[in-house]
Amino acid sequence: MILAPSNNNFDLSPDFSVLDLQDDFVVINKAPGVDVHRDGDEPGICEKVAEALNLPELYLVHRLDKVTSGLLILARTSESCAQLAQLFKEKTIQKYYLALADKKPKKKQGWIKGDMQRSRRSSWKLVNSQHNPAVTQFFTTSVTPGIRAFLLKPLTGKTHQLRVAMKSLGAPICGDLLYSDAQQASDYDRTYLHAYVIAFELKSVSYRYCAQPEQGGEFLTPQFLAAVEQWCTPETLSWPS
Repeated sequence: MILAPSNNNFDLSPDFSVLDLQDDFVVINKAPGVDVHRDGDEPGICEKVAEALNLPELYLVHRLDKVTSGLLILARTSESCAQLAQLFKEKTIQKYYLALADKKPKKKQGWIKGDMQRSRRSSWKLVNSQHNPAVTQFFTTSVTPGIRAFLLKPLTGKTHQLRVAMKSLGAPICGDLLYSDAQQASDYDRTYLHAYVIAFELKSVSYRYCAQPEQGGEFLTPQFLAAVEQWCTPETLSWPS
């Protein structure tokens, strides 16, 4: 297995740091507020990383919301992009996220399941039907009075899935202007959602990457770091059945 902890990063841009450069892919730790797609004259993340690494082209395998930080895989060839995309389709890539909320959730661990429907603005909502449900497992732990950390394991890959899941628990993500009270969310310096660990097997080689959050005052406190130490290897936890 190839392990790439976050202390192996090399920073090439304020928008991202590079965790690993393989023949088939690049793994980066994306900063919050950086769009993966081109936005007007602003290049997308593939263009930015390719230019920084002097690579001819990179391909987006999966996505993170603009407000979300953390691990992102970029393929180096169209062939490897197709192979990695197939792993996501087959749900053999394990992904784990960290989040913070300042509201008490309806439950402290378990499953969040339900279909997702379009709601107002550009948002989504979770409904009770189970035709093509978004599925998420989670744990929580207390950080400080009034602040809880969440370890989230999405088993599907729906748009805004984790943000909607947190709202459905009655504990929207701190700083999420779309899914929580905008006035309260604006008190935070970012949306507190981070792609933390990703693990997969490609061409008979196992890869595992872990990236701690690098931005956001609440993510950098000693209390948060101590609280989530128990989640340093989320693959080994006894997840709710």
